[in-house]
Parts: sequence; C-alpha cells; structure tokens
Amino acid sequence: CIRDRVSAALAERGAVIVDADAIVKELQEPGRPIYAAMVERWGDRIVAEDGGLDRQAVADIVFNDADELEALNEIVHPETRAEMRRQAEVHAGSDRVVVLDLPLLAGREDAAKRGAEAIVVVDCPTEVAIERLVRFRSFPRADAEARIANQVDREKRLEWADFVIDNGGDEAQLAAEIERCWEWLQSLGTCGRAPLRWGSLSPPSGSV
Repeated sequence: CIRDRVSAALAERGAVIVDADAIVKELQEPGRPIYAAMVERWGDRIVAEDGGLDRQAVADIVFNDADELEALNEIVHPETRAEMRRQAEVHAGSDRVVVLDLPLLAGREDAAKRGAEAIVVVDCPTEVAIERLVRFRSFPRADAEARIANQVDREKRLEWADFVIDNGGDEAQLAAEIERCWEWLQSLGTCGRAPLRWGSLSPPSGSV
C-alpha cells in the first residue's frame, strides 16, 4: 500500500520507521493478550485455520459497525501506542528522523501523546482513494467506501497537517513529493525529533 511505499522511501533516506501495522500484527499473534481479548469478544469466527486471526473476518465485523470498531480500538490501541513509544524512544537524543507510520490519528492531542512533533499527511481525493482500493486491492466498492468513511474526515486531516504529501498523481509525482517531504523533515533541525506521518489506506497509483 502507499504507506509502505512512502515509509520505504523515507527509510532509504535514513529515517527510522516505527510501523503501527507491523506492531499490531505482532501483538495480535496467538498467545498475546490482544489476540486473547479479541477471540474472547468475537469468538472462533475470527480465527483462521492456522490458528491466527482471520483479518478479513475482523474487518467484516468492525468496518460495518461503529460500536464493534470502538471495541477493537479499545483492545488494540493502548498496547500498540506503548510499543510505538518504546521503539521511538530508543532513538531519542540522536540525529535520526523517526517516523511513526500510522493509518489512524485522532488529532494534534493524539500526536502529542505519541511524542510526535510534526504531522505529515499523505493525501488524495476521497474518490481516488476508493477507486484505488477497488482497482488495486480488489475491494468491493461498498467495503472500500465503508473503510474510507471510518477514517477521520479528509478536511480534518489536512487541517492538522504540518506537511502534506500529494498522492493524487502518478508514481513520478509521488516520488517528487516524498523527496520534498524529506528535505522538509531534515530542515526541522532538532535532534531527537519524532515526526509523525499520517498514512492513507489507499494503494499507489500508476503502473505499480
């Protein structure tokens, strides 16, 4: 997805990436408390044949029910935030740019709680995001619309942003936007900063 591409490009330039999705997947492994709490709430219908989580089954439940989505967030978010902060703090006081790679953010107060000093939003028009989910990830349109609807309003994300990466164009434009962002991050000039990037759930455009 586009978040992975932007993160990889920033990592190539020297950034430390603290990936929320990777952390969540690790914390949701069988035997971990988050896994146990999820199975306790939703039962065997979210357990795959190999004993791990059936992530599509979880998505089918939570992205069509606001109460269930809230319940999932209450189970997952506290431990995930704690682990992200632990990984970021390893580099405190260094000259490394630390990027907290997040699919969801609740605003500037949430960013501050995570130790972030800047917010970068990867943005594209809502209809483009929906079309990319359908085209590149084979989402039924209704599911794509539900996922986008459960994200924070686009206008709010842009209002929170200290820097916006425009992901509405092709691959070449995105590469130029990433380079522009990297130059900006380096210009912040404070050792130990932890810029936080807001990641869109839409996959990349162009031929990728």
